Amino acid sequence: MTVIAVLSQKGGCGKTTIATTLAKGYQLQGKEVLLVDTDPQGSARDWAAANEQQTLPVAGLDRPTLERDIKPVMKDVDVVIIDGAPRHEAIMAAAVKVADVVLIPVQPSPYDVWATADLVSLLVQRQELLGTPKAAFILSRVIKRTRIGSEVREALDELRLPVLEGHTVQRVTYANAAAKGLTVLEVEPDGEAAAEIQAIMRDVDALLKGELKLKPVKEEGAVK
Repeated sequence: MTVIAVLSQKGGCGKTTIATTLAKGYQLQGKEVLLVDTDPQGSARDWAAANEQQTLPVAGLDRPTLERDIKPVMKDVDVVIIDGAPRHEAIMAAAVKVADVVLIPVQPSPYDVWATADLVSLLVQRQELLGTPKAAFILSRVIKRTRIGSEVREALDELRLPVLEGHTVQRVTYANAAAKGLTVLEVEPDGEAAAEIQAIMRDVDALLKGELKLKPVKEEGAVK
């Protein structure tokens, strides 16, 4: 079983969109998947409730006791996707403890980069102590034909976690699909948005296997 946590201290970064779409992506591969919503606002649960035919199970576990509460619901599951809770440090720390991989969505904005500092510090400390979890940034909602995405990628390269090559672009189709309790993998399986998610999934699988080719970190200093 693999536990993938999509975490961010900042709201509005595309975290729930990435979590729900990755969960659906692994389900479409034939895996038994559980989506865990740790956000008290229940965005992932609202997404699932919008579709009466939704076959992806969603569990609401929005307490700092996540590490204990999640164990009974993980039986007979291949992949667990955790949709993290912004601005809830105790729940975020609990998600880090149970995760094999932590993905940090970052919009192309310096504010999003700055907001990752505490989470990155927590992850680096745990990696130095225990060697887990593996972690990486995902650029989210990149705006086409601007330089800001590449500039933010360069800024993230200076931190002590890698940046996935797979990323999402600002597209209306993500919101339109979510409003129906669906994902871009279902409404436009051959579209550009679906290709973005598939690229992220390939990167995540490679990260798990230790096969992901990444640019070297520019500095080995503390998080700035």
